[in-house]
Amino acid sequence: MLSGYSLLRDPHHNKGLAFTHSERDAHYLRGLLPPTVVSQELQVKKMMHNIRQYQVPLQKYMSMMDLQERNERLFYKMLIDNVEELLPIVYTPTVGEACQKYGSIFMRPQGLYISLKEKGKILEVLRNWPEKNIQVIVVTDGERILGLGDLGCQGMGIPVGKLSLYTALGGIRPSASEMVFSLATCMDVLKVITGSFFYCPHGVSKLNNIFTMCLPVTIDVGTNNEKLLNDEFYIGLRQKRATGQEYAELIHEFMTAVKQNYGEKVLVQFEDFANHNAFDLLARYGSTHLVFNDDIQGTASVVLAGLVAALKAVGGTLSDHTFLFLGAGEAGTGIAELIALEISKQTNAPLEETRKNIWLVDSKGLIVSSRKESLQHFKKPWAHEHEPVKELVDAVKDIKPTVLIGTSGVGRTFTREVVEAMASFNEKPIILSLSNPTSQSECTAEEAYTWSQGRAIFASGSPFPPVEYEGKVYVPGQSNNAYIFPGFGLGLIMSGTIRVHDDLLLAASEALASQVTQEHFEKGLIYPPFTNIRKISARIAANVAAKAYELGLATRLPQPKDLVKYAESCMYTPAYRSYRNYQQIKKQ
Repeated sequence: MLSGYSLLRDPHHNKGLAFTHSERDAHYLRGLLPPTVVSQELQVKKMMHNIRQYQVPLQKYMSMMDLQERNERLFYKMLIDNVEELLPIVYTPTVGEACQKYGSIFMRPQGLYISLKEKGKILEVLRNWPEKNIQVIVVTDGERILGLGDLGCQGMGIPVGKLSLYTALGGIRPSASEMVFSLATCMDVLKVITGSFFYCPHGVSKLNNIFTMCLPVTIDVGTNNEKLLNDEFYIGLRQKRATGQEYAELIHEFMTAVKQNYGEKVLVQFEDFANHNAFDLLARYGSTHLVFNDDIQGTASVVLAGLVAALKAVGGTLSDHTFLFLGAGEAGTGIAELIALEISKQTNAPLEETRKNIWLVDSKGLIVSSRKESLQHFKKPWAHEHEPVKELVDAVKDIKPTVLIGTSGVGRTFTREVVEAMASFNEKPIILSLSNPTSQSECTAEEAYTWSQGRAIFASGSPFPPVEYEGKVYVPGQSNNAYIFPGFGLGLIMSGTIRVHDDLLLAASEALASQVTQEHFEKGLIYPPFTNIRKISARIAANVAAKAYELGLATRLPQPKDLVKYAESCMYTPAYRSYRNYQQIKKQ
């Protein structure tokens, strides 16, 4: 049981000036704090005031990370209560700059760093992490961070940011140590006290619902980024990236150790791996582990949700539309495949047929059948019969898509000519400019609305401010994976799902699309506001869990009667708990 100075230095339990006088007496805090007692709400108000004084987003990011290391509950309370304002700070676009400068701003490790130096000892490394009941791992090798390229070990900012959103938006508990300390939460579950250990007569299953924890991991195999290799502040291995068998063996040892240490139901989310590894890892471990690639599957699910919602404004079904992608990597092909799967599900048409209305453009032009022999395996399903076309604008004019989707990672590629061409044969062209961060977006919201004379239905990966065009204000939507993965992960965990199936992704998309109302459409939105994200995540979790039970993938039995209420009951809330003296607990 923590007390005194140690308690004030423990982020899981520290409440700062919110410790009551009785708590200060019970835990030897007298004299270690000023005499004033303040509420958590006032602490949030003060911190938001301080953060708003910073003009540079990276300074705001560093302030938030510092708070997370000092007072975990206050960090999450702030993030939940101010999600629309703080989301761009703790995640995209600011997290991209944070990763680029991670070596310079690095203060205290927030996850596990597993490098080639730990080969043969990864299980031992995992056991060095203080939390033992990990249920969600976000892992990156840093090779393709957002649209910024190879950032090596400094990609750790991505797993840290993702897991913060798992907790704030999806209610996944960040750590378990607070549970032992928090009598108010634990007394209904933990009844028997022996020394300093708690035993639960209700069994492990109920504890698993409550003791959910997150672990950020970076796999460091080197970097091909010369700038980082020559940077004196770089924190990773100073060598070129390992590839081939050496790389595969390290990843396999990691995946084996994860399953051995944390069990069958630990969710491993692959994040920002390069194309040549991302698809192979998903294929290799999808049948043996509970794995999810947010760049391939999460992006696909959130984009599909936006498209389904947009149909209410443009009319027709998915099968009535023609899709053209700029970018044929993880995101582009992942989105395309999920669209094809949904159309196949709706029409009972073979998947090979539903793919024919979906076209992709890569760096060499339109993907067509005459290029098939030279294509990477994940592009081959999209090689249709057509004459070669090199330029995007020519592909737009030839294919005449109703939906244009950018996943290229190259900024300003949706030129005026491209957008005007889309508007020339579509009353309401759907334009999704998804590349992150903002500097890599294929076009801005202002460009999309202006060049389409205000007729475009637009969404982007990074946030853009509202745009006024000819007296009307347009609010651009944000096709952010944060809509999907927190609720998706919660659904997997609360149902005890052991494998990810494509139908679970479709279930998540359907749940998100159902949250878009007529009021949102009138503002030009195809996604609901982030202010309601916790309720949205609960509905996504319920839909995903229901599908998992239907498919026989769920292991937590019996199935709860009301999955939405059950999801909400499983969600972590960051309100402060009342701490009691250990002797008082022992007497009870």
